[in-house]
Amino acid sequence: MNIGYVLSLTSIIIAAFSQMLLKKGANKEYPNFIRQYLNVYVICGYGMMFTALLLTMMAYKHLAYRVVPLLESLGFIFVMILSRIFFKEEITLRKVLGVCIIIAGIVIYYI
Repeated sequence: MNIGYVLSLTSIIIAAFSQMLLKKGANKEYPNFIRQYLNVYVICGYGMMFTALLLTMMAYKHLAYRVVPLLESLGFIFVMILSRIFFKEEITLRKVLGVCIIIAGIVIYYI
């Protein structure tokens, strides 16, 4: 397997988990403005997002530029599934259709 695919998929998974951390931090109440933005969830979430960015940049070295955005669309699916697991959000038909339309648009654009 090409190392670029491994880097890209790892980046996508890390980015999805970082979004879960950021949402978890946003759902909490904080005593003041500073604590709202300087807490463990937000700092770790942005740190993971930065790591995902670096991995994506490394993946671009090994993959064609047209392939990575196609792989990145998997992030929408991972976020929907992780939201169901961690936040008990319902996966509605509307959400599934929305993700399908986004992925179809990306695939059509790159064909």
